[in-house]
Amino acid sequence: MSIDAKTCIDDLFWGVPTEAITETDAELEQIVDGAELPVLLTAIAAATGDLAWLGAGLEPPLPPADLTPHPHGGMTDDQQRRARVLALKGLAALRDERITTVDILPREQVDALLGYLTGGREQWHPHLTHELILAPDKGGAPDWRFEDLADGRDYEVLIVGAGVGGIAAAHRFTQAGVPITVVESSAQLGGTWSKNHYPGVRLDTPTFGYSYSFAQRGDWPHQFAQGHEILEYLTEVAERAGVVERIEFSTTLVSAHWDEAEGFWRAVTRGADGHTQERYFSAIVSAVGQLDRPHIPEFDGLDQYRGIAMHTQEWRDDVDWRGARVAVIGTGASAYQIVPAAMTDGVGELVLFQRSAPWMLPAPNYHEGVSETFAWLQRKVPHYAQWYRLWVILLGIDGRTHTVTAEDDWDGAPLSVSARNQAVRDVLIGRLAAQLDGRPDLLAHAIPNYPPGAKRMLRDNGVWAEALRSDRTTLVTSGIERFTPNGIVDGEGIEHDVDIVVFATGFTPSDYLDGIEVVGRNGVELHDFWGGDARAHACVTVPGFPSLFLVYGPNIGGVAAGSLHFMLERAAEYAVKSVRRVLEEGAAAIDVRPDALDRFAAWVDAGNERMAWGQPYVRSWYKNSHGRVSQIWPYTNADYWDVTQTVRDEDHVFL
Repeated sequence: MSIDAKTCIDDLFWGVPTEAITETDAELEQIVDGAELPVLLTAIAAATGDLAWLGAGLEPPLPPADLTPHPHGGMTDDQQRRARVLALKGLAALRDERITTVDILPREQVDALLGYLTGGREQWHPHLTHELILAPDKGGAPDWRFEDLADGRDYEVLIVGAGVGGIAAAHRFTQAGVPITVVESSAQLGGTWSKNHYPGVRLDTPTFGYSYSFAQRGDWPHQFAQGHEILEYLTEVAERAGVVERIEFSTTLVSAHWDEAEGFWRAVTRGADGHTQERYFSAIVSAVGQLDRPHIPEFDGLDQYRGIAMHTQEWRDDVDWRGARVAVIGTGASAYQIVPAAMTDGVGELVLFQRSAPWMLPAPNYHEGVSETFAWLQRKVPHYAQWYRLWVILLGIDGRTHTVTAEDDWDGAPLSVSARNQAVRDVLIGRLAAQLDGRPDLLAHAIPNYPPGAKRMLRDNGVWAEALRSDRTTLVTSGIERFTPNGIVDGEGIEHDVDIVVFATGFTPSDYLDGIEVVGRNGVELHDFWGGDARAHACVTVPGFPSLFLVYGPNIGGVAAGSLHFMLERAAEYAVKSVRRVLEEGAAAIDVRPDALDRFAAWVDAGNERMAWGQPYVRSWYKNSHGRVSQIWPYTNADYWDVTQTVRDEDHVFL
């Protein structure tokens, strides 16, 4: 089957043919030795159209990963040996037949390839098809056009935010031809990746899992992308999708009021000049980020401090911290990146204030680029990088869920939630003990006092322990008593004179749409409706707020399994499907029923309550002020695919 029309391909990075393979068999053998075998065999089978390259009995067993994925999906030594023989012959076939392109695959071939990669887990196929660039029914792009359903109708969608979620929503609505306006409070797009540019910032999830299904870049330079690389990617995606020209930068949404009589939203926006404007929209899509509003605790005397103080999201690029005395408050994800960077950049002294220690997953390649072998395969095997992306997503479907699922009446609480969780704890403590050998004073404070997975787990390639061991580092675990003009007095009364204070103290994530007044039906304000306990059906819609869609809504985001990108993308696609139903019905708007939200929220709560982060003795930003987990998705991405596949009429009313 030949595909000539680019519009048939739901990928903004659909590229030119790969380079021809010219290497000798001996050189190809070295390539095979460094490849991920299930991915390579699948790419060869897809490129040649011959499923025989998958081999009999070579399906990867996919054993659960306690800490990191098993190489080659857990293939046995014998499977690996046989797979390498086949892969070598397959690369030689690509060379000898000069195969450099692959067309969209027949559906039966897609099923066979997915069956091989998943070990027959057919329940994953619909979700993976959404991510498979070569599938004929990939399913992400809308299969309808606005002009076919509502030609001439005055209908426009407001999208708030131009970060990861906002770009996804803008692209999908644009594909359907729906008129949109995008407002972005910052002067550039990119959301968190434009705001966070502190030293050391990078992904703590594998790069290939942190990308759009419709923009499958293959030539990523790092295993875990640096912050600027993600920002450059988002910018290029927005440019290729034609989204940039639709964005009103430095423009904020001040308020939105639902007009019951007219059937639209009255939105007030404020531009860069400070002037406000009232505008009218048929639907609003909120893509306001979850980790967007910096949280700085109230410290006594902070206003007296005369040095430089800044939150990680408000990093001052004009500050030179080389040789300086620096205090970092917090030991979460941003601190984990900043502290080693400080050591590398040559700060004079570093005082690290720790409230609770972080758990860290082994990731020896955290700061490494992709291998030469991978770069070769990406250049010379058609769509190898895209198959590798699918493999990363596949391995993340179940992820480490089994390690953070609580056992009833487990007697290891509150330090672990199950036998498997305790085993993970023991291994991680062993790693810490080895890294901090000879420093029992540090080890005593480096072991967390909560179960692995109860809070966000960081990536460990040894640099954190190395920074703690440095003779330039002082670890403080006694808390902060007060600030002084020259520094910080800790809980033991010791004053630390510092030139720079870095607040790595996180954000206020549970305050969804904070600072924006949203008034729905019957004059009810959204935050009053929630009462500090944000809930949304499918993580997207709220009863009484017609055609208001939250792309980054309550319970979006996984920590032990899955891809945030996928959930944001699916939430955006769910909004597009909802708008389609409105147009098909000739209605003004769609509103979810309260009982549908109640059922969905009860299901999500039940899932979270059996996870490590949902245990009553665990405190983290995953929980809101009511003690309910409102930030985290407890199931798989495959489950969320099911949730967002259909806008069920029985769960909604049309206005």
